[in-house]
Amino acid sequence: MNIKETGAMRVISIRRRLTIPEVRHASAELAPLIDAEIDRAGLKPSGPWIFIARNLPKNAKAAFDWRICRPVAGGEAYDGTLDMIELEPIMVASTLHQGPVRSLFTQGYAPLVEKIEMSRHNFSGESREIYHRWAGPGSRYHEIEIQFGLAN
Repeated sequence: MNIKETGAMRVISIRRRLTIPEVRHASAELAPLIDAEIDRAGLKPSGPWIFIARNLPKNAKAAFDWRICRPVAGGEAYDGTLDMIELEPIMVASTLHQGPVRSLFTQGYAPLVEKIEMSRHNFSGESREIYHRWAGPGSRYHEIEIQFGLAN
């Protein structure tokens, strides 16, 4: 577990309320829309895809607020149809999951949650997945950073 401050960044994003199993299909549907809007607006991607969750549930049936984001350079005068938001720096506990998506929760989330719960830190309610290396659906190896926001 690493404790660090995230950097501020500008992102193009789309928000949805969904369940954990729905993330896979929503990301496949929405990522091309974001890429097309970045091209249309003449922006440049400036970082990997980020998924942000508010109050991520511990079960697959509960709905939660989710946002798919792509960091961009520029965009001060953006006038498109998608959300352009500024992500402020936050303190997070993080870990890097290296492997297939099917083990993301058992080998990534679960050990990190356990370490945070054993520490003096409290969850803020925000969590993020940063896709540093995505090799496509079904691939056996990805690099996904898991971050849990920490409350004061």
